[in-house]
Amino acid sequence: MAEQKLFAGHAVRRLRRQLLLTQAAMAEALGVSASYLNLVERNQRPVSAMLMLRLSEVYDFDPRKLAAAEPGGGMEALRRRLADPLFADLEIDRQQMEEWLAGAPGGAEAFARAYDRIGAAAAPDQGAGDPGRQVRREIERWRGHFADLDAAAEALADELRQAASDPYGAMAERLRVKHQLSVRILPADVMPGLLKRLDLHARQVQLSELLDMPGRTFALAERLSQEARGEIDALVRGAGLDRMGERLYQRHLVGYFAAAVMMPYGRFLRACEQTGYDMEVLPRRFGASFEQVAHRLTTLQRVGARGLAFFVMRVDRAGQVSKRFAGASGSPLVEGPGLCPLWNLTEAFGRADETLGQLIETEDGARWFTLSRARTPQGAQGVRARFALGIGLAAAEARALSAARGVDLAGEAVPVGLGCRACTRPDCAQRSAPPAGRATLANERESGVTPFGFVGD
Repeated sequence: MAEQKLFAGHAVRRLRRQLLLTQAAMAEALGVSASYLNLVERNQRPVSAMLMLRLSEVYDFDPRKLAAAEPGGGMEALRRRLADPLFADLEIDRQQMEEWLAGAPGGAEAFARAYDRIGAAAAPDQGAGDPGRQVRREIERWRGHFADLDAAAEALADELRQAASDPYGAMAERLRVKHQLSVRILPADVMPGLLKRLDLHARQVQLSELLDMPGRTFALAERLSQEARGEIDALVRGAGLDRMGERLYQRHLVGYFAAAVMMPYGRFLRACEQTGYDMEVLPRRFGASFEQVAHRLTTLQRVGARGLAFFVMRVDRAGQVSKRFAGASGSPLVEGPGLCPLWNLTEAFGRADETLGQLIETEDGARWFTLSRARTPQGAQGVRARFALGIGLAAAEARALSAARGVDLAGEAVPVGLGCRACTRPDCAQRSAPPAGRATLANERESGVTPFGFVGD
C-alpha cells in the first residue's frame, strides 16, 4: 500500500519563524523555490523526502517533529469543534481555518485545548459532563489504536492457535487451566435479560444460549483480558477521567483486547489486503460478526503496518447514534451534530442482509466511500431492536476495496451534510430545517424546492 503523504506545513513554518527567516531566505538555503516553500507551509504540497533531508542537514532539524500531531488535531478536528452551535453565527469557512492553522498554529492548539476542557462542557446540547463523550475523545486521541494491547493480544492469539485450531475451544481451555474458570451455556429463561455473566462463586463464565458463535468467542476473549490487566490499567489511569468515564473506558479497552485476540493484527491486516477488505469474507475467516470486523477496521494504525483509515457509526431508525469512532479517518461525518438523510445509512433498514455502497461528498469537498448494513442485536426477546452500521473511508483510498470495484470514485457523488442544522447547501429538496445561525428568508411570490430559504454566503 502506498505511503500516506506528509503534510506538515505548521512544523516548517514554526521552524522558520524560530530562526527569524523569511520564506525567501529559507528557500534559498534549502535549494527550493520560495513559491514551493509557501505551498508547503500552507499544506498545499506535502513535505518531500528531499526537503526533509535538507531541513535535517541545514538546520539540524529532527524529521520526527514533522510527523507530530497537527495543532488542534488538524483541519477536520477543528471543523468539528467549530460546528458547535455556539459558533454558528460566525460562519467560519474552510479557507479561514486553513489560514488560521498556517498563520497561528499555537492559537489553534490553544483554542482546541480550551474548547475540550471548557467549551464543550459549557454547551448544554453537546452532552455536558457526558462520560461517553469524554471516553470517545480519549479513544480518538489514540486514533483508535492501542499498540501495547494489540501486541499482548497478538501474542496470546499465537499461543491459542498453537494449542488448537478452534479459537473458542482454545480460549475455554485456557480459562479452565490458567484462570480456573469453566464455561457454561445456559437457557435463556435461566438468564433473563442477560447474555453473559461471571459467577465467581461457581467459578463459571455463564453464557446465554441466545449468543451466536462470534458472540460467545468474544465473551471468552473478554475474560482473557485479565492477562493484559497491566496495560489496560495504565491506559485508564493516564486518561484522567472521572469514575464513570474510567469504567466506560475500561470496558472499551477490554472489548478492544477481545477483538484483537479474535482478529490478531498481523494476520487480520494481511487478510484485509489480500481480500480487498471484503466484508463478506473477513467475518467468516475470523469467526467474527460484521460489526466486530467493522469496528476492528478502525484500529489498524500500527506504525510501519497501517491499514486503511476507516470510520464506523451505528444508528437506529430514528437516526440516533449509539456508536461512533473516527479512527484515523478524521471524517466529519462521525462527530456531526446530525445525520443527512441523503446518506443511505438508514436505507439499510429496508434491505436485509445486503451491504449498500455509496459515494458521498461533504460540504468541504471531501469525498467518502461508505458501506452500510442493517443488523439485529443478539438476545432480543420481545421487542426486536434493529440498527444500521455504516463504515467508510476517504474515496481516494477506496480503490483497494473489493466493494468499490466498478465504482467511478472520481465520478458524481451524492452531496451530503452533517444534518440540516449544520448544513448550508442551498436548494436541497430533503431539507427539514434551516441551518443554525443563518437568517431565514420568506418570499410570498416565490417558492423553491425547500420551504426553508436562508441567507447564503
